[in-house]
Amino acid sequence: MAGNGLISVESRFRVGETIDRLVETVTSAGLRVFARIDHAAGAREIGAPLRPTELLIFGHPKGGTPLMQDHQLAGIDLPIKALAWEDEQGKVWLSYNDARWLAERHSLGDTSRDAVAAIAAGLKKVVATAAGVNQS
Repeated sequence: MAGNGLISVESRFRVGETIDRLVETVTSAGLRVFARIDHAAGAREIGAPLRPTELLIFGHPKGGTPLMQDHQLAGIDLPIKALAWEDEQGKVWLSYNDARWLAERHSLGDTSRDAVAAIAAGLKKVVATAAGVNQS
């Protein structure tokens, strides 16, 4: 599933476990977790229904700084975010912004090309691991 710069990978695990696995994977890779947001819990606070939905915000200055040096407004999309969510059929997905889409959105050039490629490859790897799927 892809569109509008989003990449979605079906997870073999429930939403909370998917995010737990993502936390473990990114921290093992030396990245920082900045926040974990449970949107469904927020909805419950106001008495509104929402299927399980959790957001993880993570990254490392080594990855994001070159993008912001190229075009500082890229910082609006950093650190990286991944959303685990359950669809109407009960399938769980782990979705994130395609790094190449971010590069296009912010008109990033040659100075950040290697960083964008590294972010794209790293995201594909950590998301596949967290979702329990083979990389293709």
